[in-house]
Amino acid sequence: MLITGASLSPGVRTAIRIDGGRIACISPGLRPLRGEDVFDAAGAAVLPGLHDHHLHLLAYAAALDSVPCGPPQVTDAAALAQALGTRAARAGGGWLRGVGYHESVAGEIDRWWLDRVAPERPLRIQHRSGQLWIFNSAGLRSLGVGDGAGDDPFERHGGTPSGRLYGADAWLRARLGTRMPALGEASLRLARLGITGVTDAGPDNGAGEFRHFARERAGGRLLQDVLVMGSAGLDPAWSRPGLAVGATKIHLRESALPDFGAMRERIVQSHAAGRAVAVHCVTQAELVFAVGALQAAGVRRGDRLEHASLASPEAVALVREAGLHVVTQPHFLFERGDAYLSAVPTQDIAHLYRARSFVIAGVPLGAGSDAPYGDIDPWRAMDAALRRTSRAGRVLGADEALDPAAVLRLYGSHPLHPGGPCRSLAAGAVADLCVLDRPWEGLFEDLAAVRVRLTVGCGRVLHAV
Repeated sequence: MLITGASLSPGVRTAIRIDGGRIACISPGLRPLRGEDVFDAAGAAVLPGLHDHHLHLLAYAAALDSVPCGPPQVTDAAALAQALGTRAARAGGGWLRGVGYHESVAGEIDRWWLDRVAPERPLRIQHRSGQLWIFNSAGLRSLGVGDGAGDDPFERHGGTPSGRLYGADAWLRARLGTRMPALGEASLRLARLGITGVTDAGPDNGAGEFRHFARERAGGRLLQDVLVMGSAGLDPAWSRPGLAVGATKIHLRESALPDFGAMRERIVQSHAAGRAVAVHCVTQAELVFAVGALQAAGVRRGDRLEHASLASPEAVALVREAGLHVVTQPHFLFERGDAYLSAVPTQDIAHLYRARSFVIAGVPLGAGSDAPYGDIDPWRAMDAALRRTSRAGRVLGADEALDPAAVLRLYGSHPLHPGGPCRSLAAGAVADLCVLDRPWEGLFEDLAAVRVRLTVGCGRVLHAV
């Protein structure tokens, strides 16, 4: 393929020849060879293919066939009841699955609330945090969960299960016995956004998930390269074409922090297996605990913090001194900013999803969508990193806004080094790139409006319009 009229920097046009999965040459004087496909970029900006440094690919694929149960699609109890009732009334009697629930819709719902709106079909709804499932009574019966005391992990009140299940996805998968979802539609949606690689951040990923990714790649349904985080079930690290084992993912909950010594030992074991560690931490207590454990174990290149949602200046300094990467989600400021302004203490708003403070401190800062728990669109995320405005236009932490160069590093950096230098487009490099619908001039005036005309991954056209 020859891409003509390509703009790799403002005001400069050139041509890019792709051959054998790599960029063969970049020069304004290139002319089409016989039989060569030609794509006219017409002066539009051309960037390295984007990498989403934190998403949940299997959950995202499953969510595409699920009922939205939270903002912005569903904002109150009546709307939720209508959405569930309408879908439950359709033909078929199998499981009904909802996603994205938040308490702002209808409070702390449970099995009895769900029974009132959808009593017949087995129903389960996932909280937007990804850490809670809520089942109706039909769903509990389908799982074999009775009303008395049991050896299952469900929350109980007076011995009776409430339908609320916290942090037990592995148990649930074993009970449901469901097949892992096909990834074709999810992958196409990523490709349309210029995404050529992803890091799957599932903490329970093991050999089974890795093999599923490999089958989807071999079948041509999974177009992106995937770095697979997960459990010790992926030790030692190995790879397949387009797939590699990434960090050991550790999920912390402030209400149930692990023993510090056990946490340190888990990190040591991951490092000994040749894998870095990625720790989920959304509260400041979780962040401080994670940094302390990593320092006690000895930080390895590639160790990282996921989210770092709340970070005081002192916490930023701790992360810098430890030499860790941070992978953040700036789009949550847009998607959830108005709720944050209502629920988060005023003194903590300035500490919320810090960006510029990390960059100034020298902490490499990458970004990921956390899909399906956040919007998959990286252009909206980058725009949020620039503007830090909520859906209603309110600003959260203006001093934490990033400049354009730092914004591009969020998704343009190497999978193993989020927030590091942007991958380059040069002769000999792997042909991972995307052609936008507009030139560099004015690009950062409205990043959320960017559309991608061409996505190329490893020399293959993944998307073209």
